[in-house]
Amino acid sequence: MLTGVISPSVAPSGGDPVDAALNLKEVSRHVAAFRASDNVRASWELAVSAVPLAALWLLMWLSLDIHYAITLLLSVPAAGFLLRLFLIQHDCGHGAFFKGRRANDWVGRCIGMFTLSPYEYWRRTHAIHHAGTGNLDRRGIGDVATLTVREYAGLGPWGRLRYRMYRNPFVLFGLGPVFVFFAQHRLPIGMLRAGWRPWISTMGTNAAILLLWTGLILLVGLGPFLLIQVPITLIAASVGVWLFYVQHQFEDTYWSGDEGWKFHEAALYGSSHYVLPPVLRWFTANIGLHHIHHLCSTVPFYTLPAVLRSRPELAAINRLTLGQSFRLVRLVLWDEDAGRLVSFREARSA
Repeated sequence: MLTGVISPSVAPSGGDPVDAALNLKEVSRHVAAFRASDNVRASWELAVSAVPLAALWLLMWLSLDIHYAITLLLSVPAAGFLLRLFLIQHDCGHGAFFKGRRANDWVGRCIGMFTLSPYEYWRRTHAIHHAGTGNLDRRGIGDVATLTVREYAGLGPWGRLRYRMYRNPFVLFGLGPVFVFFAQHRLPIGMLRAGWRPWISTMGTNAAILLLWTGLILLVGLGPFLLIQVPITLIAASVGVWLFYVQHQFEDTYWSGDEGWKFHEAALYGSSHYVLPPVLRWFTANIGLHHIHHLCSTVPFYTLPAVLRSRPELAAINRLTLGQSFRLVRLVLWDEDAGRLVSFREARSA
């Protein structure tokens, strides 16, 4: 079991259950007091993410004449800045980055052609994720597919093989991101009959991507473009999926059926506090403070550290270090009896 992880049903050593110590509605109201956006700060955060990405893209192009190893080396920080743009787009989707909705929406749409993420479509699926995170009866949109031990036991051989393949780290963090960003986001999959808005979002983003990529290909050539853009996109996509995974797929996370599901409990106890080194925390735009983000998604990412400073007791809840996070990939099934995620081996033993 991960050290420092606290769930609503687990009491700290020698103390009362966490639910008794924290008034979750009061904590949520306190967090909501930090919702004010700052247009100057937001503009700065956008500039220090977009300008370095453009500069690194140019350096990668120039480095092709020296050695491709240099190009690949530069792709790592470039992917970091692209990931940061995606997280700015994420905040725009919550209406949290700028003060005005129009600014949030147009910046989010523009970023979408770089992140390959249609803004309105992604915003809608992500809102569904926030509204039902940790609810066993509302799985399927905007989350990592998770079966219970009983559900897995009831599958046939082919069903079990498919789930094992899906949960394989190579598929989940390698092939999965490729499918999501290059295929799934090109059509409003999951919302094909949800009206015209998801279609306008995806088709408009596709057209913008086509124009952007055509211009870059005309500038540098098809080969150089692929040698530059593909590694940046693949690295950023894989890291992005990894971050989303560790935000909810930890041992003592929260899952419940409709009858017992509660929003505040699911938000705080079903999301991790991913403690990263300062540099990685900056590139990931404080998304590691995910339990606070789920309590009030309209708090800007640049304000989340202030929330934690004002409520230091939240720091210990679902605390997860970088080293601990790599062990989470073995946790694949929700054990309803034990109230935790377990591995395939643990499920067989049970």
